[in-house]
Amino acid sequence: MPDATDADGLTVGQVSARLGVTVRALHHWDGIGLARPSLRTAAGYRLYTAGDLERLHRVVVYRELGLGLDGIRAVLDDSTADVPGALRAQRARVAERIDRLRQLSAGLDRMIDAHEHGLLLTIEQQVAVFGPQWNPDWPAQARQRYGDTTQWLQYAERSASRGPEEWQAVADAVAGLDRALGEAMDAGVTPGSPEANRLVERHREVFASYFPLTRRMQVCLGRMYEADPAFAAHYDGIRSGLATWFRRLVDASARAHGIDPDTATWR
Repeated sequence: MPDATDADGLTVGQVSARLGVTVRALHHWDGIGLARPSLRTAAGYRLYTAGDLERLHRVVVYRELGLGLDGIRAVLDDSTADVPGALRAQRARVAERIDRLRQLSAGLDRMIDAHEHGLLLTIEQQVAVFGPQWNPDWPAQARQRYGDTTQWLQYAERSASRGPEEWQAVADAVAGLDRALGEAMDAGVTPGSPEANRLVERHREVFASYFPLTRRMQVCLGRMYEADPAFAAHYDGIRSGLATWFRRLVDASARAHGIDPDTATWR
């Protein structure tokens, strides 16, 4: 490589500023022989001629189109290279990437809506899934009450991937549990019995459709089912006294796992 004065070409810094690429990239392209400067100063600094700059322009153009460095080398140096074919292949890859990004964008929109609204169903769909007694205001009320909790975030993450069919499966599981509780109460199932403990575990499994439920959290829910007028009305509507009966089942199961129901907290 011949020596030259600074007046014979552009320095790495000048080329970097002119083309909008990093000095590190220019050094790398030089090192792999993709775009080498034709000149050096007496001190050994790189200098790029007009011809060098033209090649660099082409490298930058094809890099911005997404071609890899090996592909760029083939386009620039291989006279037999099918340049239109290479560009068509790159266009196909870009189209696939755009499709993935659109899917990602749609997924982000659903996740945002789920965090902000809970259910991603129309009012008509909510009533169809959860029944005529469903109040469409309940999701907004739950968001206002629990929106800053970890459990709401977990619920939203599950909700984002659910449509009417998935929510129908959840509603069917809840209805099945309610029927099983009513039948067990009629049959005289007592707290601490194997049948009672199976129902308590089933309740935890069904509730996991919303968010993971620890045994301590389940104790807190049992209290709320008994004390909250809306929950108590729901369970007592299945069987009179069912809310209190189920709370006792949960408490007995908790004690069997070393948890004191009287001091259990939401954790």
